[in-house]
Amino acid sequence: MDHLWHPAGPPTQAQDVPSWRRAERQRLRGLRMAISATERHMLAVQLAQHLQQLLARHMEGTRTLVVSAYWPIKGELDLRPLMTELYNAGTEIALPVVETRAAPLIFRRWTPATRMVGGDWNIPVPPADAPEQTPDILLAPCVGWSADGYRLGYGGGYFDRTLASLNSVPMVIGIGLLQSRIATIHPQPHDIRLDMIMTEQGVANT
Repeated sequence: MDHLWHPAGPPTQAQDVPSWRRAERQRLRGLRMAISATERHMLAVQLAQHLQQLLARHMEGTRTLVVSAYWPIKGELDLRPLMTELYNAGTEIALPVVETRAAPLIFRRWTPATRMVGGDWNIPVPPADAPEQTPDILLAPCVGWSADGYRLGYGGGYFDRTLASLNSVPMVIGIGLLQSRIATIHPQPHDIRLDMIMTEQGVANT
């Protein structure tokens, strides 16, 4: 089945893009939330296997790398078991934290023993005394994504703002479902193209 969705009534001007994206986020989140817990778990396992293989190839023969993961919300695929596996294999794991609204994210160290606290939007995050880290690889959950490597997020602009502020730009891997592929996000000047998109079927773009 071709999962590519061609939007009806795409925005004709730049000022129309925000409202179009809001509608797309709502539609795509609805599709994601309709997936059963059992199927979502299976999809997460499949995606984690592909991601683990890719990370193993990327890390082979290198120093210990810092991977920024994410704590799943709103039906996102749960990669926490992979986070634990990577940590146990010697990879440093960090999680993004909103320290200041409308500012770049910071990244704090996570371990399986970390006692999480409620962060912005009540998303669990490492506590303030967890060391800050700079990620070498950043996993960015996608509400939607396009084959040219652009990510449709939640609309806060945090990932784009963060990537633009980092002195050392990490490899950025979008994490999304195959069903969340759309023809385009109608990228704007502030949108930053990701290095690749990973789905339950593997790398979806090059």
